[in-house]
Amino acid sequence: MAHALYRILLWLALPIVPLRLWWRSRREPGYGERIGERFGRPATAIPKGGVWFHAVSAGEAIAAAPLIEALADEFPTLPFLVTAMTPTGSEQVIRRLGDKVAHCYAPYDFPFAVRAFFDAARPRLLILIETELWPNLIGEAHRRGVPTLLVNARLSERSARGYGRIPKLAKTVLGQLRVIGCQYPDHARRFQALGAEPNKVVTTGSVKFDITLPANHAGAVAALRTALRLADRPVWIAASTHAGEEAIVLQAHRQVRERLPSACLVLAPRHPVRSGEVLEMATNRGFSTANLSRPPSKPVEVVVCDRMGALQTLYGLSQVALIGGSLVPRGGHNPIEAAICGQPLLMGPSDFNFTEVAAAFGKDRCLTRVGNAGELAGAVIELLGDASARHQAGQRALDVVRRNGGALAKTKALLREHIQVV
Repeated sequence: MAHALYRILLWLALPIVPLRLWWRSRREPGYGERIGERFGRPATAIPKGGVWFHAVSAGEAIAAAPLIEALADEFPTLPFLVTAMTPTGSEQVIRRLGDKVAHCYAPYDFPFAVRAFFDAARPRLLILIETELWPNLIGEAHRRGVPTLLVNARLSERSARGYGRIPKLAKTVLGQLRVIGCQYPDHARRFQALGAEPNKVVTTGSVKFDITLPANHAGAVAALRTALRLADRPVWIAASTHAGEEAIVLQAHRQVRERLPSACLVLAPRHPVRSGEVLEMATNRGFSTANLSRPPSKPVEVVVCDRMGALQTLYGLSQVALIGGSLVPRGGHNPIEAAICGQPLLMGPSDFNFTEVAAAFGKDRCLTRVGNAGELAGAVIELLGDASARHQAGQRALDVVRRNGGALAKTKALLREHIQVV
């Protein structure tokens, strides 16, 4: 019954999808490109009989890229196909994997689109990253005898409650998966509570802890510091922020500058298309501002990131990092990317996307919780004003990352076993 209702809702949504793509393309032009791919018609020929990875957006693509690259190198005679759903995810696949893999958008979960895509790709193995539980996609793979694995899988309490409202459909979809490689034991228990067979569920850890800095990271940071005129200035970053957070951050920065007049804030909205409105917001509040893509001719008080792919460099540039999506109820974003740069971490109360990760940093006293502009300003002032405490907290954050590594090797071994037998 639930699956039938799901299909009906999809058909009702079909006329709306092109309109939504058009609407989103007004701010993010990528949504207006390669539309046929979203309905199962790749713009260019894709290899048949390969290993298909699906990473929905930029975060998943970044996390999965080292894994995919390692497997592509190990199995050079096999074609690898990597799909995404967002323009930012697509950009990261192209940037990080290049010609090692074929790439296109994945189809929306309309039955006709999914069938057309399977006809075009004819994959031998489908590997889904994190929580991509699309009933028609997984069902079509099952009908065609294509083994489907879910790796680096996470299932928050909130998501589990949502799937729990459609228990029969959830159990059917999970039953069609060959293996579920979970990030944490709590995630494994939630999958099993929804009906996943215990013998199919394993815990491998989060591959996001296996992140490494690029070889040119220090040089890129030094060059950007010079370009932004930040020499010897205290710098803090609010990263991956959402609407509603920037106002809190800017209010906090006003208080920070009252105590530390040379302090600079780097504001990196989660979606760079919002950089214009964020810059305007900061300017209207009386701050001197600049966009990252147009370095200032003199020092400014707020720098707004207006392009993708710069966040890791910006973390290296800053001394304290607020992880966005946490001061509003968005579940927070990945704090590991800041921790690998030896950053003390700040987060708001919302962390349901990274509960276990945030808890690991909090346990080692390198993540501080803040709930409003005053608490945020106080934490930033304290850390920027105490180099020793800041360094120690940053080292503890780095140690947490190092202790939790190893998921990449475990996941690679798990996938190697299945690639070898298909």
